[in-house]
This record gives sequence, structure tokens and C-alpha cells, in this order.
Amino acid sequence: MAEEIKKPVEETKVEKEQFEEVEEAIEEKKEKPKKDRIGVLNIYTSKNNTILTLTDMAGNTLSRSSGGQSTKQDRLKSSPTVAMFSAKKVSEDAKEHGINELYVRIRAETGSESPGSASHAIIKSLGRDDFKIISIADLTRTPRGGPKKSGGRRGRRV
Repeated sequence: MAEEIKKPVEETKVEKEQFEEVEEAIEEKKEKPKKDRIGVLNIYTSKNNTILTLTDMAGNTLSRSSGGQSTKQDRLKSSPTVAMFSAKKVSEDAKEHGINELYVRIRAETGSESPGSASHAIIKSLGRDDFKIISIADLTRTPRGGPKKSGGRRGRRV
């Protein structure tokens, strides 16, 4: 009877050894450094909203977020605080896809002087989330001439 009891104990020792070997193999695979992926973060800021779009280098959209998704109040959509919440959501999605480095492209409404404070808050929060920001480009369009003024050839008659 004593021999019968020892057999299962010996089998469990063998199973434990095999299990430990499998665990070690899994840990070795996990320790391999992941290849750094680069993404492009497009930021569009206007007076009423802030829109973030994360793409890979080929231009395929990986994540989207906006101020309207983070708050219900219309007046807060373009605020820096709400923009930071949107950036947090995008950064989580970027980490899921393995993106560590970003090109940032900021665009504001055509003709506006500066992109606004929301874009600065987004870049700060991404820096805190351990993203390496390769470059920041301001792609705001500037009007040159614009459409023809109304009033005809001699101007508006008063």
C-alpha cells in the first residue's frame, strides 16, 4: 500500500518539473525586446472641439478621440483638461498597438494665429506617458487672397 501512495507523488514531481520548464520558456519569450513602432498623432483644434487621430506610418487609423467623447458640456470640449483625458485614451490604444514613438502634427482652423492651449496639454500628457516625440509640426493653413469680395466692380454703395 505504501508503494501505491508513492507513485502519484513521483508523478506530480515530474509534472511540476515539466511545468517549470514550460514557464521558463514562456518567460524567455516575453523578455525579448519589442521592436519600437512609430505612429503619427494628428491633432485638430478649433474653438469648439479638439480631435485626436492616431495612425501608423502607412496612414491607417488606429485610434480616434475627441473632446466631445470625454465630456458632455459643449463649452468644455476645447479645454486643455478635457484634451488631456482624450490624450490618455489615445495613449492607451497606442500602447496596445506597441507604439512608443510619435510624430505629432497639429492643425488649427484656417487663418487662426495659434493652435490653442489644448494641443500643448496633449503633448505634455503624452510626454508623461513615456512616449518619445520625434517631431512636432504645425500644419495650420493660411489664407492667401481668399474669395472675391462682394459688392461688384465699383464696391458697395452706401
